Amino acid sequence: MIQTVWPFVGLMLVVAGMFPALERRFGWRIFQVLPPIVMVYLLVTTLAIAGVWQVNAPIKAAQSLLVGHLVPALLFLLMINCDLRAIFRLGPRVLAVFACTTLSLFVAFLATFMIYRHWLRGDDWHPLAALSGSWVGGTANMIGVKQAIGMSDPHLAMSLLTDAICYSMWVVVLFSVARLAPAFNRWTRARSSGDLQVAEVAATGPTTPENVLLWLGVALLVTALARLLGGMLPASAMVSATTWTILLATGAGLVVAHTPLARFPGAGSISGAMLIFVVAVLASQSNFHGLGEAPLYLLCGVTVIVLHALVLMVLARLFHFDLYLCGIASLAHIGGVAAAPVLAASYSRALVPVGILLALLGYILGTGFGLLMASLMASLALP
Repeated sequence: MIQTVWPFVGLMLVVAGMFPALERRFGWRIFQVLPPIVMVYLLVTTLAIAGVWQVNAPIKAAQSLLVGHLVPALLFLLMINCDLRAIFRLGPRVLAVFACTTLSLFVAFLATFMIYRHWLRGDDWHPLAALSGSWVGGTANMIGVKQAIGMSDPHLAMSLLTDAICYSMWVVVLFSVARLAPAFNRWTRARSSGDLQVAEVAATGPTTPENVLLWLGVALLVTALARLLGGMLPASAMVSATTWTILLATGAGLVVAHTPLARFPGAGSISGAMLIFVVAVLASQSNFHGLGEAPLYLLCGVTVIVLHALVLMVLARLFHFDLYLCGIASLAHIGGVAAAPVLAASYSRALVPVGILLALLGYILGTGFGLLMASLMASLALP
């Protein structure tokens, strides 16, 4: 049994790196249903239940310290590659599709909550609110919302599983409907976006050791400053000092993204590694209590996607959006920066930069969207 901090941290690092390495090396099909990040969460939870480490004061303090400092640092690093100027250069039609997709998810999440709120009493709505942050941004936004609203670790498992399974289903649908584009575009009276020309997103270059040290140092210093300022700002039932810290760190990342510092490569690689490590640490505090509620949250996830698709189709008909842009905008929200460019490439090679930039825009908005949904659900929830 592990009783001290450093062996515990070492084990978390090994588990966090193991499943991404297996996916990269072997590409097993199970990772298409349960991505490495979910596998990490489930394995660490299993190890926690098995009592591989002792839940003593030093390890508890280490868990709290790591999560409290790494989540804001992670969100700061994610913002570094979010160039708002490049996003705005996409043009009004593309940004309008993105806005309508966000609106459709807002309607879908709120309607789903109202449909199932008799089964989502107390704080059982937390996983749905965290999922909304992920389905506009990504897993990092989900964790940011979790920290901001004080969601329990078993509830995080519900969000992760719902995200993984429903996302996988939706990816298959979006790839499959490509052949329906001509009929869909005739119905919406839209011209195809397959010939849309957008400049390729420039590669950031290789990640070097000095860049790793630079970005880690800057991210931790920004987190320390955000925590200091967050403690001074007014708090309420829904906006705590932790919420302020997360929002300030996100805003700082957007500012730095428009400075010469953003030209140093490596922020994306470091944030990817940090994300899966944070998930491992969060899982180390949890257990399998509550997993019996998984079918309810999976039903909620399916309902959200169905409603999102229906509302987006209505908006596409109203504003004459084509299928390609609707599909890319949807997956940029629900799938993030890893999935959207792949779908875009299957539609038209020219649309790959669109997928990347829309997914980055989702990262910017995801945490705020999740906190807005959390505020609405908290006010409408049944005791």
